[in-house]
Amino acid sequence: MLNNTQIRYCLDEMGKLFPDAHCELNHSNPFELVVAVVLSAQCTDALVNKVTKNLFQKYKKPEDFIAVPLSELENDIRSIGLYRNKAKNIQKLSQIILEKYNGIVPNDRDLLTELPGVGRKTANVVVSVAYGVPAIAVDTHVERVSKRLGICRWKDSVLEVEKTLMRRIPEDEWSITHHRMIFFGRYHCKAQSPKCEVCPMLLLCREGKKRMKATGKK
Repeated sequence: MLNNTQIRYCLDEMGKLFPDAHCELNHSNPFELVVAVVLSAQCTDALVNKVTKNLFQKYKKPEDFIAVPLSELENDIRSIGLYRNKAKNIQKLSQIILEKYNGIVPNDRDLLTELPGVGRKTANVVVSVAYGVPAIAVDTHVERVSKRLGICRWKDSVLEVEKTLMRRIPEDEWSITHHRMIFFGRYHCKAQSPKCEVCPMLLLCREGKKRMKATGKK
């Protein structure tokens, strides 16, 4: 496991690699972000952005998503995985946001997780990106990077990873670290072909050293 000095080094190096890391889901308001993040489950941000380009021109607010038949919404997001279930959840959460919150997406994580299709990760993304509330959303990239580097344990659950990161990273850096770890995992420390040879954190990374040894590169 990395100590605090080593974690600081990793955070700084990720910051140098990806200083402009940000949420790559296109949106213009908190409601669009909620819809986009719900659509992004088990799906790439690139595909979601391709779908929402037309979707957000047709549907501007919660009322619009409720006004159409479910089959029509399903057809509009058909190219996205699990589209039937996602369409149902989007209509249900639109109804709740409209009736319970007067059309305004709540800025509280616990309230957000009560919405259909919105889990803890989704809620953390929304409060962080839309409302500037410090949060770390643990997706597959964040989890993989945390465990490979040794910030967290291999056996840690997603919630344990989140709590460990919150404990070991300054609160005012939670949100930017979340984005940088996603970029680092998406474009550098990839699941199948991580760029270990050129990684500035190789000497600290237990997974990287193991991979380099396995390929005969020390």
